[in-house]
Amino acid sequence: MHAFRTVLFDLDGTLVDAFTTLHRAYCHILPQFGLPAPTALEVRRAVGGGLEKAMSHFVSPELIAEACRAHVAYTERILLEDPVLYDGAAELVGALHAQGVKTGVLTNKIGEHARAVLKHLGIAGQLDLILGARDCAWRKPAAEFTAEALRRMGGDAAHCCLVGDSPFDLTTARNAGFPCFCVTTGTHDEPALRAAGALSVHPNLRALAAAEFGIAI
Repeated sequence: MHAFRTVLFDLDGTLVDAFTTLHRAYCHILPQFGLPAPTALEVRRAVGGGLEKAMSHFVSPELIAEACRAHVAYTERILLEDPVLYDGAAELVGALHAQGVKTGVLTNKIGEHARAVLKHLGIAGQLDLILGARDCAWRKPAAEFTAEALRRMGGDAAHCCLVGDSPFDLTTARNAGFPCFCVTTGTHDEPALRAAGALSVHPNLRALAAAEFGIAI
């Protein structure tokens, strides 16, 4: 039996494949600003630090706020059309929940959007918390954001871990003082995650579940 009483998950790239939605939104928005539609790879490489940071890869600083507003508005129209759970996501969250482990999502996606997607995909009821952008004053990788999540869940850093897919998640966990277990289903491959300091990298959630939690799914 693992020692974790609270398990936090990143959302996009970890539990949910929402890259089609993201790519569609950028392809819709950027031409409105006289810019070419990006490739799926360009979008994948840009995301991870919140919408404003991602948008800065494509538009000039003075246009970021306007482009982000347009991106959010269009995303809300297509939000539930394309996202899917990664293989093993529902099973891992369900198994941890059944063990009495507190499970939560910590994401820089707008919290309202994250909750809508997870409800649509059928696993919101097995999560104790879904905390995202606009839900409080902070975002990842701020230690205050993670502390707020643990406060709301009644958890503590000494018995917590984060499951993520990027160096950004590694920084988030490092700032909070607990381990991060990574999957390569999202924005970064194993060499990039190892270079960022990851000690635990897995090809998917099923492999991670067995190695880190002793859960066969």
